Amino acid sequence: MKFRSTALVKGFRQSAPYLNAHIGKTIVIMVGGEAIAHENFPHIVNDIALLNSLGLRIVMVYGARPQISGLAKQMNYKTPYHKGIRVTDERALEIAKQAAGQLQLDITARFSMGLNNTPMAGSQINIVSGNFVIAQPLGVDDGVDYAHSGRIRRIDTEAIHRQLDQRAIVLLGPIASSVTGECFNLTSEEIATQLAIRLNADKLIGFCSEQGVLDAEGGVVSEMLPIEAEYALQRLIELQQQERGTGRFLRGAITACRAGVPRSHLISYKEDGALIQELFSLDGIGTQIVMESAEQVRQATIDDIGGILELIRPLEQDGILVRRSREQLEQEVEQFTIIERDGLIIGCAALYPFPDERMAEMACVAVHRDFRDGDRGALLLSQLKLQAKRMGLAHLFVLTTRSLHWFREQGFSESSVDSLPVAKKALYNFQRRSKILILDL
Repeated sequence: MKFRSTALVKGFRQSAPYLNAHIGKTIVIMVGGEAIAHENFPHIVNDIALLNSLGLRIVMVYGARPQISGLAKQMNYKTPYHKGIRVTDERALEIAKQAAGQLQLDITARFSMGLNNTPMAGSQINIVSGNFVIAQPLGVDDGVDYAHSGRIRRIDTEAIHRQLDQRAIVLLGPIASSVTGECFNLTSEEIATQLAIRLNADKLIGFCSEQGVLDAEGGVVSEMLPIEAEYALQRLIELQQQERGTGRFLRGAITACRAGVPRSHLISYKEDGALIQELFSLDGIGTQIVMESAEQVRQATIDDIGGILELIRPLEQDGILVRRSREQLEQEVEQFTIIERDGLIIGCAALYPFPDERMAEMACVAVHRDFRDGDRGALLLSQLKLQAKRMGLAHLFVLTTRSLHWFREQGFSESSVDSLPVAKKALYNFQRRSKILILDL
């Protein structure tokens, strides 16, 4: 019998909710010059092309810092920085235009070359560049004249949306012209950030050398609110690392989130497939900066029935939970509290009150197997305790066959059938022999 791996099927099924959630969404992708110079860049291009084919509306912003610096060094010409921004005089501008122009041609060619040997074989990728961004000079700061270093004055969002509607990828670099016909050198992070804001983008995605923001132990911080991102940026400033890719992106992500962009993602350009893993896997791979937590705890509605069933069916099949029919769930859905992440229900629990005895049952507790290391069960318990207290109840009880120790750790004490409310005692299944635990509220 031929062995067939189910890993592909499992991965595809897990990614399905995210595929549906991203279709038609606008994302701005920021790729620095360091990423373009890395050997993994061809894979990044292939992944961006794949996203385009799946129906995502993509604006790609590229930077050219190392390429400009390298070309200036070859010409033995120094281009100083002031407050992290290159001072661009006439000669530096010509160097910047040469480096950025070459990158634009190379990136455009990369989207076309070798498609027959990539996952995008047979596809047609349209890359559009143009004068979508109008610049103005930065001027003088602390006595330093930035000359041809500029900032954004205006963005032709309508023209960009027209191109996105035609399924083109809009490609923009760091050089933009002004209303007077002059050229200015802008930072790619400002362009990407302002594009995300003014296009009302759903996501801003940035590549840097690390796989997101790292904690003190070197682990990746999966999610941050803007205030937490500010603390991380401050740490980089204290370590004099604020001008690295992580620091530059964090500045943009904080600004974007506070201006209404729901999520900004930071991933590594060194990791093959990082973009796909971040967008289409359950827990991502990098760091996302969000306006509010990606996970929401709320009361269930009738629209959540399908998601609850999908979550609890495997546990029912294993005998961990008592089987509930769809009809029963529809009648009891208002009793359920759920944890939702990116449109996927990853946790649930139900509260059944017995007012006469001032007790309530916590039942149907389930957490998705890929999210069981994040104290989400404790979060559900906390929400149900709060609900029970608001009802004026004094005790919370559970019936369990497999999770005795966990409930003990949460403060529950083992009890007997006689301690159950009268109505629940009459329904107790002595063949199942569930353990009874009670918590005083």
